[in-house]
This record gives sequence, C-alpha cells and structure tokens, in this order.
Amino acid sequence: MAMPIQMRSFAKNSLTPQERVEVDRVGTLAEHLRQELEEREIAINQAHVVGAQSSAIQAIVSEVLKDELGFGEEVVLTPQDGLVTRARPDFVFPLSSGRGVMAEVERGGTVNNNHDLKDMWKAHIAGDVQHLFLIVPNSNWKRDGGAREKPFPRVISRVGAFFGNERREVDVLSAHVYGYGLLDIEAAVQLHPDAGS
Repeated sequence: MAMPIQMRSFAKNSLTPQERVEVDRVGTLAEHLRQELEEREIAINQAHVVGAQSSAIQAIVSEVLKDELGFGEEVVLTPQDGLVTRARPDFVFPLSSGRGVMAEVERGGTVNNNHDLKDMWKAHIAGDVQHLFLIVPNSNWKRDGGAREKPFPRVISRVGAFFGNERREVDVLSAHVYGYGLLDIEAAVQLHPDAGS
C-alpha cells in the first residue's frame, strides 16, 4: 500500500517567548519540507527498494533541502568543549548566529543500528543546533517479502520520549520526524518486479 509522506512534530514543554517564535518558524520550514517531499513521493518510492543505498534517498531529499530551502550539506558543527566530536550532519540550516536546524536522512540502520537516537544525541550536544529534522522509512523489508521493521512508528515513539516531560527533555527545542516510502513489499514489487525475488 502506498503511503504519503508522514510527519510528526515534537517541541519542548516549556519555551520562552523567543524560543516559541523560533519553534514556530522551524515548524513552517518543516511543513514546507513535507510538502516538497510529497511532490517527490513517486521518485522516493522508486528509490526506496530492497538493497538500495541511503544515498539514493539522500539525493532526492538534497534537492529539496539544498536547492529549495537553503540547507548546507555535510557541514561540520562547532566542536563542543570537553567532547571529542566532529559531528557532520547530512544537512544544516542556520537560523541565526549559533542557532540552527539539523536534518538527517536514514534508511536501513534507522532503528536496528540506533541511528535515530544517535541523531538525537548529535542535535543535543551541538551548540549551534536546536532543532532536528529526521527523515526515515515507513517500512523496510527482506528480499523474500517478509517484514523486517517499520522504522517510522518506532522512531516516533523513541524521539517522542524526549519531549512532553521536563525530566526526559534534552537540549533540542523541536524535532520533526518524516516517514517516506511504501508500507509493504507488494507495492514495491509493483514498482520493481525484481524487488521480491
């Protein structure tokens, strides 16, 4: 069954008036990204097949983030004091000095390799990033057609756990999770007859 681009948004419970304005601005940017991805849904579905590289999806998303929305690609974030890291997200959008949005495109290792949680951690420790756009598959499957995992609903649960309760909140003001791709192997086989073999 085909699936339109899904989006679920989260924001910190307590925001200052200035943070609220920024969260609203990022929310508008997030919705624009969702609309642009939806316009490219067929291309995304054709690229999201068994055995494809995440770079195939990233190339399509890059058209939107870089060309349409003005994100920079593979920008090295400002090093953090006391942390040995040279974080380099897939995409970064500067909001103002020291403030920005990080976007990550995931595929096969989204949940089973904890890439979603690593992305959340990267956004948390980055001094110049306060917002996360996380673009993940609705479903992944095995070559034989069996279900492997459904990353989007799992990522919603995992990332959502960092919001809504002050004790669990981290230094990320908002997160927007996007689900892309087909939900089942039958739909993929219709697009690519060799996908189920």
